[in-house]
Order: sequence, then C-alpha cells, then structure tokens
Amino acid sequence: MKSDLTFAGLKAIKHSFTLPLDYSQPNGQQITVFARELVSPKNQGKPLPYLVFFQGGPGFGAVRPAANGGWIKRALKEFRVLLLDQRGTGLSTPVSYLSLEHLNSEQQAEYLTHFRADNIIKDAEAIRAKLSPNEPWSILGQSFGGFCVLKYLSDAPQGLSEAYITGGIPSLTRHSDEVYQATYKRVLAKNQDFFSRFSDAQDLINQLAEHISNNVVRIATGERLTVEMLQLLGINIGMEQGPESVYYLLEQALIETESGIQVNPLFLAQFCQLLDFNTNPIFALLHESIYCQNAGSNWSAQRVRGQYSEFNYESGKPFLFTGEMVYPWFFEQFTNLKPLKHAANLLAEKSDWSPLYDLDTLANNQVPVAAAIYSEDMFVEMNYSLETTKQVGSLKYWLTSEYEHNGIRMDGEHILDKLIGLNRGVILR
Repeated sequence: MKSDLTFAGLKAIKHSFTLPLDYSQPNGQQITVFARELVSPKNQGKPLPYLVFFQGGPGFGAVRPAANGGWIKRALKEFRVLLLDQRGTGLSTPVSYLSLEHLNSEQQAEYLTHFRADNIIKDAEAIRAKLSPNEPWSILGQSFGGFCVLKYLSDAPQGLSEAYITGGIPSLTRHSDEVYQATYKRVLAKNQDFFSRFSDAQDLINQLAEHISNNVVRIATGERLTVEMLQLLGINIGMEQGPESVYYLLEQALIETESGIQVNPLFLAQFCQLLDFNTNPIFALLHESIYCQNAGSNWSAQRVRGQYSEFNYESGKPFLFTGEMVYPWFFEQFTNLKPLKHAANLLAEKSDWSPLYDLDTLANNQVPVAAAIYSEDMFVEMNYSLETTKQVGSLKYWLTSEYEHNGIRMDGEHILDKLIGLNRGVILR
C-alpha cells in the first residue's frame, strides 16, 4: 500500500509493507513495516537511486522532517530518500506494553527477539525487492543505524551500492561489559565538562536531589521523581546543545512558594520530554542486546556501574549524571515499563543471541563505506570505532572533534556532503 502527499515543499510517498515477523517462518505471523519516501519536486519523475536512512536507537521511528533542510536537503540532490521506521517503531507495528499485554512474559520476550538488526536488515532487503528490484541502493545510518549498516554489509552486501555512517561504528567482537567500561569513562569526562562550564550547576542539582529525596515529587507522567531518574538527564549532555538544555532546566527546577520550596511544574513537564523510556520501550528492552553475540548482557550497564562508585549519589558528595545506560530499575519505576519487567529480565538473561557480524565478509567488503567518527562521542567509543575500521574493507573515515554524537542533526548537510565526497574520491574542505 502507498499514498502520495506533499509537505515542506517535497513530494512524499507513504509505503506500507506486510512482512514476516520471523523470516524462518515466512507464512507465519506478519507485521507492517512503514517507510516514507521523499523526492525533490524538481527531480520528480527522474529515475534516481534510493538512499535509505536507518535511525538511531534502537526503538525510535525515523525522523519526521518538517522542512527541506540538513542531510535530507543534501541527499535529495541526487537520491530519493527512504525514511524507514524500523520494525516495532513509528508506524511499523509499534511495540508498547499495550501491544504486548495479550502475551505472557515468556511470549513477550520471544516476540521481542525478532526486533534486532538482523531482522531490520531482512525487512530492508524485502522492501528493496519491491521498490528497487534490479538495482542496489545506498544507505545511511546514524548511531544504532550505523550498527544496522554494518549488519547490512555483513548479511546482504549485494543489495548495496554504497554506505554512510555517522556516529555509529560499533565493535564487531567486544562484550557489552567492555563497551560500558569505556562509555562510563566517557560519561565521567562529560560530567566534568558540564560542571566546569556551568559553575553553579552542581549546587542546583544537589539542591534538587536533596529535595526529591526528602519529599514525594511526581513528574508529569505520574511517577515519583527519584535521584536515579534525575541522573538519566545525562543522556543529553553528550549531545550538541544538550548541556545547555539540561542547565536551563535545572536553573528553574525549584521555586519558592507560600508553602515553601517546591519543584516547578514546568520542570516536571519538561523533564518527561527529555526522557522517552515510557514512550519507546524497545530502547530499554533491547538496547543491551545490540552488543550481544552468543552471550547475554545480564544487565551489563548495572553490573559495570559497580566499578564506578562515583555514580552512587550521596548527600554532600558531587552529583553525577549517567549516560546511555539501561538499568533493571527502569522496569520498577517507569509506568509503561512495569508490565514488561519479567520479559526484560528474560531478555537480559538470554545467552543464545545469534552472531551479528560475519568478520570474513566484512574484511572482504567491496561496497564503498564512508563514516564520520566523532572523537568526543559519549555514546560510541572512538577507539572501538577505529578498531573496527581496520576490520572492514573499503571503509574510509573522517575523524573529527567538531561534533557531538548528534552531529547529523546539527550540521547534516555538511556532514553528508563530506561523506559523499569521501566515497566518491572528492576532497572537501
């Protein structure tokens, strides 16, 4: 099924595809996968190749552009852009506690095992067979989308003409524990930067942490605000403009009233907007599994955190934010995750995750790949990314300190232009 419309000056085509939940049982349960195709009006009718975008996450639908700008503007000069809602996200049979409530915990966990990168790539190839059956296409992956790019190169390189990655080159072999040992150090460095830049931020956050520890305060979605939740705001300090948004939020967190100091309702509402665990459960359920191959995570981030006692809040000691880590207590404190607690534990304990990457195929890869690696990235360890570049054939990279993890959102037109130049042998400045 498809439908056409125009917005932001662009021609948009909405595609829906019926695909197997489990490709080993093609006639079994089916899901819907949605993709939005964009084309510049001046190129409408031209036989342009596709560029497929893989969103970061996991667990988030593709970008919903409101204007012809950023990397999309650059891409539309020579491509038709396909914004893929990865299975379980956006309009692609979205996963939530409501969509899973008819299943018991074991069935929920089994169902969710089909939402990793392997099946995302199978979906993409099934869609290519319908939209571009005779031609390979180009792909672009941001963050976890870059993990998907490497999976595509590993599993179905015949479907690709070229590939681009921004802020998302994973280790091909390292255990999730190693990943978190590296990223906790990155988070510590980002905390130091944040509290150095904003000299009164430590006082502001400590006052707030003290207040919510001694008073019952509920955020806009109804949950009690805890110190652990407050620490999760740190996921934003690894983004460009993220530290500013966190600081401005803290600056107006507490207000004086006739009844004494209270938490500002504005803070409680905006806090929920900066965290999306209630609305995008796949992120919490499957985030650690993106690193799992023939082994379980067993709540890796929680276990590794034990090596970094600095993150354990105590009154009178410096407050530290955490980063892109998922913890088992999410499923005790976030309302929409509570019904999925047992399934989450089963997924964390799962030890027979299939391998993600074929090292020989990647070593012999001939599909041109251009990647942007951000040296200060809090989410993807630079040294592991550089390690992987030596294991993938035909991969060129641009190492830069100019951008944080979300660089493609901030300066996407330039970044994609630079990467296209890398793949085409054009030197850009």
